[in-house]
Amino acid sequence: MELDSNVRYLKGVGEKRAKCFQKLDVETVWELLHFYPRSYLDFSSPAEISSLTAGENCCIKAFVLFSPTEHRIRKDLTIFKTVVSDGTGKLTVNIFNSSFQAKKLTENNEYFFIGKVTAGSSGPEMSNPTVKPADSDEPFSPIYPQTAGLNSNRIAQTIRNAVKFFSELPSSDVIPDTVRRENQLCHELYAIKNIHFPTCEKDIEIARRRLVFEELFVLQAGMLVLRRKNREKTSAFMPHDYTGRFISSLPFTLTGAQKRAVTAIAEDMKRDIPMNRLIQGDVGSGKTVVAAAVMYSAVKNGFQCAFMAPTELLAVQHRDTLQKMMPDDIRVGLLTGSVTAANKKKLKERIKNGEADIVVGTHALLTDDVAFSSLGLVVTDEQHRFGVRQRGILSDKGENPHVLIMSATPIPRTLSLMIYGELDISVIDELPKGRKSIKTYCVDSSYKPRVYNFIKKHLDKGLQAYMVCPLVEQNESSRTAAADYAEKLQNTVFSGYPVGLLHGKMKPKEKKKVMQDFADGKIGLLVSTTVIEVGIDVPNAVLMVIEDADCFGLSQLHQLRGRVGRGSEQSYCVLISNSQSEKTKQRLGTLCQTNDGFKIADADLKLRGPGDFFGSRQHGLPKLRIADLLEDMITVKNAQQAAKSVIGEDETLSMPKNAALKKAVERLFSQTNTTTLN
Repeated sequence: MELDSNVRYLKGVGEKRAKCFQKLDVETVWELLHFYPRSYLDFSSPAEISSLTAGENCCIKAFVLFSPTEHRIRKDLTIFKTVVSDGTGKLTVNIFNSSFQAKKLTENNEYFFIGKVTAGSSGPEMSNPTVKPADSDEPFSPIYPQTAGLNSNRIAQTIRNAVKFFSELPSSDVIPDTVRRENQLCHELYAIKNIHFPTCEKDIEIARRRLVFEELFVLQAGMLVLRRKNREKTSAFMPHDYTGRFISSLPFTLTGAQKRAVTAIAEDMKRDIPMNRLIQGDVGSGKTVVAAAVMYSAVKNGFQCAFMAPTELLAVQHRDTLQKMMPDDIRVGLLTGSVTAANKKKLKERIKNGEADIVVGTHALLTDDVAFSSLGLVVTDEQHRFGVRQRGILSDKGENPHVLIMSATPIPRTLSLMIYGELDISVIDELPKGRKSIKTYCVDSSYKPRVYNFIKKHLDKGLQAYMVCPLVEQNESSRTAAADYAEKLQNTVFSGYPVGLLHGKMKPKEKKKVMQDFADGKIGLLVSTTVIEVGIDVPNAVLMVIEDADCFGLSQLHQLRGRVGRGSEQSYCVLISNSQSEKTKQRLGTLCQTNDGFKIADADLKLRGPGDFFGSRQHGLPKLRIADLLEDMITVKNAQQAAKSVIGEDETLSMPKNAALKKAVERLFSQTNTTTLN
């Protein structure tokens, strides 16, 4: 058995219990060892019964005065009662509906009891406490996330077996000795033992410090290896810069930030190693024009370009935009799922023969039968919608082509390097001239009649509006549901206006038709869920109303707000929230004060923590099990420095002393479907 062996091979697990562990995202012995406790029960400092206060959670150490007696209250409720004493006082212990637990308590034996103290008729009481024999040599009991068939005690016992197995393996620390000593870290085995079964709080602190550093160190080492791997020779050498010719043909002037991004990309493409650059720009900052300029230059250098978008509607929009910008001699094609079989076949032939210069598409670009003649530049839009593996498949259709990634999701600058460690970054932080800031207001539901009239005022001018709801259909919560709300508005307040409905449960064809009708102006008011977060540009849409705005993170609200403000008309965003929480009011107030996505992302990070950015691994970052990128920022910097030192000496981690680190990197990055480091 090895660390990467399935947990079913561990003593006491088997097939059935292994399936339970799988529900907790634990499949291997290694994952089990790194399935950390979320908290601990502390038996190390028991309180005296005489000092207990009702309402508090506490631990006591006491003798059972008599075996629990059974009291049947009603058919479905039996209480087992006993009294315990520690010499300073007595406490009544109640156990509900569990003769098994009651039988564990025997007269004149001493135990630890942890639970909430309540005031009873004859003194303090504790119901359903956690019980542990007083002679236990483990003063802390780990508490783990649980699932049906696996309680915390069962998980702890299985981890004990895993730790025993781990301790018998040949010593091979993931962190090289020099790095470990320089950062005053404990050995790996000590950390694993003491994060699960500590004997004091200091053990937990020492173990956690080591494991946090290890996780961030492995992550950064992996990022650096990927970065160097992407520095292999490219066949898409583009010695000539034609971007100036393209920019001078545009009927508008680029912002300074756009010009700087174009220059950086053009310089990258002149080199003999593949570019791997991210354009990070707020919604409406003009990233597509930057991409168009460098695609024009790539084509003029004799190469083809692939432009991948997350949705068909967005792909169509990008194709239309590029066709308007490009001169007639540059051939732009569209490859999506709904293109007819005959047209697909023709386009694939043109792509293969080099007769299509720029191919815009969705996941349809990834199929095996799409072959390029000379793919030199790959562009992906809204990159967090694509995994690392999908970007890799497209890049593999050329010989190390240049890669340009566009993202409108503002990431705090302190975290950018963590997420995009293998990329160079260009930030477009200026809006195009003439673009007006979106005016944002936060009101409670008592303002709804005024909001409705405000919407009607704009609809009467021939303009359009969005209304976003947190739910698709009504459930037990009081939150607004899009389907019910759209029907209600259509039948009452907006009975004379065309109201549309859009949500994620609709079939793709239905969603496409609704968005197209909205883009064509056939729908005036679109009631939607967050499915519109990444959508097509509708310059005529000038009003965004978000119901129950407190349900959403600031960054998501900012993305939704970015659906308006695409035209020359003044645009507005109205946040509706009845929350009385000061923290929530502060969050939403931030959105009202600024349109700067990066400032908003920083505020979101401070108020909500990094979970909003990493909760679903949408950026391709491997799942972090113990590190907190906000709280552990000093460790982040130390781990980065250590990783740079190691990779500087051993770029591919091929030295024997780095074998364990290489294995750890491959294990971590396998979560995002990246290839191995060989």
